[in-house]
Amino acid sequence: MLLGFVILYLVISIGIGVYAATRVHNTRDYVTAGRSLPLVMVIAMVFATWFGAETVLGIPATFLEEDLGGLISDPFGASLCLVLFGLFFARPLYRMNLLTIGDFYRKKYNRFVEVVVSIAIALSYLGWVSAQVTALGLVFNVLSDGSITQAQGILIGAAVVLLYTLYGGMWSVALTTFFQMIIIVLGLFWIAYLVSDMAGGVGTVVAHAQSAGKFNFWPKLNTVAMIAFISGLLTMGFGSIPQQDVFQRANASQNEKVAVWGSVLGGVSYFLFAAVPLFLAYAATLIDPNMVTGLLAKGDSQHILPSLVVGHLPLYAQVIFYGALLSVIMSTASGTLLAPSVTISENILKGFMNRLDDKHFLWVTRGVVAAFSICVTIYALWSLETETGIHQMVENAYKVTLVIGFTPLVAGLYWKRASAQGAILAILLGTLTWIPMEIFMPEGEGMIPPQFAGFLMSVLGMLIGSLMPKMWLAHRHSGN
Repeated sequence: MLLGFVILYLVISIGIGVYAATRVHNTRDYVTAGRSLPLVMVIAMVFATWFGAETVLGIPATFLEEDLGGLISDPFGASLCLVLFGLFFARPLYRMNLLTIGDFYRKKYNRFVEVVVSIAIALSYLGWVSAQVTALGLVFNVLSDGSITQAQGILIGAAVVLLYTLYGGMWSVALTTFFQMIIIVLGLFWIAYLVSDMAGGVGTVVAHAQSAGKFNFWPKLNTVAMIAFISGLLTMGFGSIPQQDVFQRANASQNEKVAVWGSVLGGVSYFLFAAVPLFLAYAATLIDPNMVTGLLAKGDSQHILPSLVVGHLPLYAQVIFYGALLSVIMSTASGTLLAPSVTISENILKGFMNRLDDKHFLWVTRGVVAAFSICVTIYALWSLETETGIHQMVENAYKVTLVIGFTPLVAGLYWKRASAQGAILAILLGTLTWIPMEIFMPEGEGMIPPQFAGFLMSVLGMLIGSLMPKMWLAHRHSGN
């Protein structure tokens, strides 16, 4: 019966996505929803940017295994990203009337920078979207009591998300997300109310977590620990700013004021609401400590919350929880599937297809959405074999954009001397520092995390590359 309700919910979501397709008349509609969305819808979409599988399953698992400090990248870094984007990036980017974030790199620098950064952005989404379909696979596995394997669930989940994203594009993301956010907020608050009663109240759960040291946040006072802490914050806090999914939600706003406040309020809402899954997961340690201990021992911490719901809550509560969980995952998955696909088609392929009219290019974009979903599914299945956690998959996703995309974006918006040469040198120095360190000195084995070292070198590259011609010309002039 529970599986039947879930299937009904999936059908409704697909129906909303199909309806959204009737509003798509050209590529701009497909990518930006006609830049017509009101504040409440933008807040919902920005909130959904991060409130995905890792928030409900990955972050609570990390919290139980470590402490609050283990969540520095998400939700702390993720929330920081959305607030910073709203305050410093949404307004100037909205005014440029871009279709994708990749367009900025072409307008400010050149075609080469556009293509390189766009490839980096697209690659970063493999881990992010794969985390969502991996979670869908987990949901189907739990709901079917193991008769559907997680691998089979991944295939089913990827197909469903592709179905309602393929034709409606950003309109599908907007309408389904608005519907799904209502389910998420109401559903998880109701579940928290039920679980709170079972665990002895919110105060009891919080007090128990505090006595267990789960609210330890700050790193040890040594250089390595503090650099790792800062790196964890900046990997998502800075690395996820030059991302198409963050940009496209703000860019779909009806005006620049909505773009700014939609991003800021969405980020604050995410940070506050991310506490609900943490509360639910820790309450499980009081309600069924043997179940929690057993799953932690097997390395299945992501199963704790679903197992608590199935094992201890009535059917109607299970329906509410899994409806909310599916809403969480699919709202994030649809937007993050669309984002890299649009980036690939608009910023990489379009340069080779100048003769295509808009109608045919729209079909090319849809083809890329389908192709990217296949790549995501393969990556998710591979990650399942290598036992890569959902939270780790999300953290890994933004290393590449921190190193390659962030510095050229900030310099291009706020430094008049930023040049194409500076952007290219930033990309080269950052990449040539980060990749060898990632291979030979992975995080935890060196003084400084590889992506943080790459980020610092990209800043140095931008400074040297942008100043060098003027410094050289000045030196030459004085020599004459």
